Amino acid sequence: MPLSFRIVRLWLPIAVAVTVVFGFAYVAVQQTYRNGADDPQIQLAEDTAARLDAGDPESDVVPIDVVNLAESLSPFVILFDAQNNVIDGSGVLDGAPPTPPAGVLDTARSAGRNRVTWQPRPSVRIASVSVATKDGRVVLWGRSLRESESRVDQLTQTAAIAWIAAMLGTLMACAAVEAFGTRWSAASE
Repeated sequence: MPLSFRIVRLWLPIAVAVTVVFGFAYVAVQQTYRNGADDPQIQLAEDTAARLDAGDPESDVVPIDVVNLAESLSPFVILFDAQNNVIDGSGVLDGAPPTPPAGVLDTARSAGRNRVTWQPRPSVRIASVSVATKDGRVVLWGRSLRESESRVDQLTQTAAIAWIAAMLGTLMACAAVEAFGTRWSAASE
């Protein structure tokens, strides 16, 4: 049997195991980054819905500062009535508060809360959390995923380099084991 075939036969199960381990690690870290992007909005949406349910006026729960979704990393809020019409909000895109697909708000009403990645246009991706009030209004808090996605891009590059290094390292180790094993067998005969 040729030496190269023996090396590949030895290395292939190791390569598969390394790939699976790297794949699981990558997905775990990527999901941690993405899910962590929702944390502030969860608290803000739940607190805002609770304030509205307690009778606070809508004007008291919407920040005065306007957030341009295309440029800012700041969290923003948009309030919707029971028919999915915008009541008020601090987030704007192209001069007006954007509206997510109706299913996002309907799911918040039926489940109490809905967390989605929302892309109102190709260059704008939002981590949003929607929470329903007792009277059918929905509070949507969101913020840009730009920094979170930048971290995922860095993770992808680092993981790819580490995976290539691990694959080459294990291939070289298998080649060394097979080469020395062949020489050792020949020398002992």
